[in-house]
Amino acid sequence: MADQSRRLPNRPLSPHLSIYRFTWTMAMSIFHRATGMALYFAVPLIAVFLGALLAGPDMYELFAAVAGSWFGILVLIGLSWSLIHHAIGGVRHIVWDTGTGVDRASRYLWAQGTLIGSVALTTLLWLFVLLGD
Repeated sequence: MADQSRRLPNRPLSPHLSIYRFTWTMAMSIFHRATGMALYFAVPLIAVFLGALLAGPDMYELFAAVAGSWFGILVLIGLSWSLIHHAIGGVRHIVWDTGTGVDRASRYLWAQGTLIGSVALTTLLWLFVLLGD
């Protein structure tokens, strides 16, 4: 057995951020977790929307006015980007679970594709929503 008294006093017990260099895959992992947390806060918004529908036309008009304001649209764009980004990140993880796409080049391609794809799909969605009238 190793002698515990010979352990260096300032040695870290586990890897930490000062050891790693920031990469695309690390950023997308952080974004995947952050978008999952953002979607958690979308649930009460959906409940308020459904409650406004049930409360009648006056409450629904109030909700629609708030959601249609510049701040409401900004929140909805952010939540839609979170949903799309999280879904694409989930597909990325499913593919990795099969054992494919885990080499260095594929990981970076997936990471960049996740970000570019989510921004592109969100832009297309909101162009359709805002210009579709």
